[in-house]
Amino acid sequence: MSPAAADSRYEPLRVMLVDDSVVIRGLIARWIEAEPDMTVVGSLRTGLDAVNQVERINPDVAILDIEMPDMDGITALPQLLAKKRNLIVIMASTLTRRNAEISFKAMALGAADYIPKPESTREISAADIFKHDLLQKIRHLGARVRRLKSVASPSIAPIAQAAPASAARPAPVTSSKPMIRPFSPSMPRALLIGSSTGGPQALMALVAEIGPVIDRVPVLITQHMPPTFTTILAEHLARASKRPAHEGIDGEPIKPGTIYLAPGGKHMRAAKQGANIVIALDDGPPVNFCKPAVDPLFTSGIDVWQGGVLALVLTGMGSDGMRGGKEVVAAGGNVIAQDEATSVVWGMPGAAANAGICSAILPLNQIGAKITRLFSGDRS
Repeated sequence: MSPAAADSRYEPLRVMLVDDSVVIRGLIARWIEAEPDMTVVGSLRTGLDAVNQVERINPDVAILDIEMPDMDGITALPQLLAKKRNLIVIMASTLTRRNAEISFKAMALGAADYIPKPESTREISAADIFKHDLLQKIRHLGARVRRLKSVASPSIAPIAQAAPASAARPAPVTSSKPMIRPFSPSMPRALLIGSSTGGPQALMALVAEIGPVIDRVPVLITQHMPPTFTTILAEHLARASKRPAHEGIDGEPIKPGTIYLAPGGKHMRAAKQGANIVIALDDGPPVNFCKPAVDPLFTSGIDVWQGGVLALVLTGMGSDGMRGGKEVVAAGGNVIAQDEATSVVWGMPGAAANAGICSAILPLNQIGAKITRLFSGDRS
């Protein structure tokens, strides 16, 4: 645990667990209670219990199961948010297509994020990745609530956002604005995008605005997501963009007019194969705690398109994409980051911004127009 995460000037984050499995609630509660910056204030069996008790419990964060008796998670979600507007809700579900679809719907209804649960208690008992991801999500998403608490209490001086327990830390808070680089004169020939927490909503908004770019150049995306979820995200991206979008297939040619999404559990790269540029998938170890990871995608673009890479870093936890972005810039390409105000979590884009590698740091609603101008020859 980093000192900032356990700083006594902050009250611990208040977490409510809502799951019909007493085993899962007990396990997650033990993990949370072992962290000095968070505490369990409610452990409930159904969505109906949560709706009836949320005002009394007054949680900052709710871990909300999807499948429960009496009232399921998707039914409870809008009622919980109606009773506590700033509640951070993280949906939890096993990796089924139905649950993945429900999780996407939940995010459209106001859930902050989702987390896939292991399918059996035997798997849960050794689920280090699940534990790591869950605590990270609680801490990063709860940081917004923690900042509000520090402002609300005159006796508490605001300090930097709480840091996570692992090496996947958000960008440090700086007192000065990040350095902005001039755009490279190189004409971009591919758009590579990395995103994590908050990414699905951001991606769907973005691709709806950049149809002419998709028609002209390849668009490759790595979103931190498990299998099944990436399959459904690709379908949502196809509907939003009105262009073909699918999970990348190892060895398939990369062509303009299509969105290629890294499949959950695989790193995706661009590679040369004779005269062709193709998708290359690998089952290597996680990078930056992530699989798929953004850095491998960004760095692979340099081998294929040299300085013709435009790398975009959208909302997400950690710093994935920053190292790859540095290599893109060194090769003559450009990096754009989403700004803090419109990011669900300003970890990944903040890391890129504070590394001084960005030629623009923009609100989400301005990124599409900027990208379109860049691919039309505007270098300003």
